[in-house]
Amino acid sequence: MIELIPAIDIIEGQCVRLTKGDYDQKTVYGSPLEMAREFQRLGYRRLHMVDLDGAKSKHIVNSAVLRQITSETDLIVDFGGGIKTDEDIAQAFAAGAQMVTIGSVAVTHPECFMKWLEQYGAEHIILGADVRHGKISINGWKEDSQEDLLPFLRKYIDAGVRNVLCTEISKDGTLAGPAIDLYKQVMEAYPDLHLIASGGVSSIEDIEALDQAGIPAVVFGKAIYEGRIDLKELIEKNS
Repeated sequence: MIELIPAIDIIEGQCVRLTKGDYDQKTVYGSPLEMAREFQRLGYRRLHMVDLDGAKSKHIVNSAVLRQITSETDLIVDFGGGIKTDEDIAQAFAAGAQMVTIGSVAVTHPECFMKWLEQYGAEHIILGADVRHGKISINGWKEDSQEDLLPFLRKYIDAGVRNVLCTEISKDGTLAGPAIDLYKQVMEAYPDLHLIASGGVSSIEDIEALDQAGIPAVVFGKAIYEGRIDLKELIEKNS
């Protein structure tokens, strides 16, 4: 059964969604804490939280929102966006994150990522693999690297990574359906990986298709805020 992980993206303390990672295509949806409380009330256990200000500015910005959510709900929160230094990652865990998602640093400073993997343990580190045109994208999707997805994953899986959040950027925020073929390709290459699919989910049927394809987990956001997914119906179907 696929793990359901609703998402909250934060800009200036507010819950937002972008389209294809474009900060100029932003929709504001209100209070992150109220959304988190609603997820918990309905029975969800996990939350994926992204500090978009942090991703853009290359350091954590919205740790206060993270602390508020972790102190006022029982959700297991994984947090990403702007984690670039030892101080950033320590700040995220101090604010209550149980896991952190690291993407850009794994590309630009692999030795730092390896150090954190050993220091904090693979159960607390999620490798972020944001993909555009087959290449890993970094720094809030503002830059494309020369890293190809599967070899990029291989070197870190060999180092102990077990959790990967993979986002197909061209799908993100579009409600156009997830990149199932991409995720199946990853799972065929690395069948023991706990892969978290992200981007494009528009309906409960999309999530069911990912489940049928053997994808272990899914992050979804815009479909919630646009009323495309009934959260109560989804969790009842998945229970």
